Amino acid sequence: MPQKDPCQKQACAIQKCLQANKYVESMCEDVIREMVRCCQVHAGNSVCCSGFKDSRPVENKSDT
Repeated sequence: MPQKDPCQKQACAIQKCLQANKYVESMCEDVIREMVRCCQVHAGNSVCCSGFKDSRPVENKSDT
């Protein structure tokens, strides 16, 4: 049995948010950031990340 995609939850959250907000991406920035974080960790193991372009840098730069 194949393993569950580690970023599937975040990918579904993006779709749900976009549908609820008439596909206005700015309304879903928080869930998009969660997807970016997941893909940074699991890109090699996630089919969901294969088509997800990290065109937006994660804005929370409190680590610097």
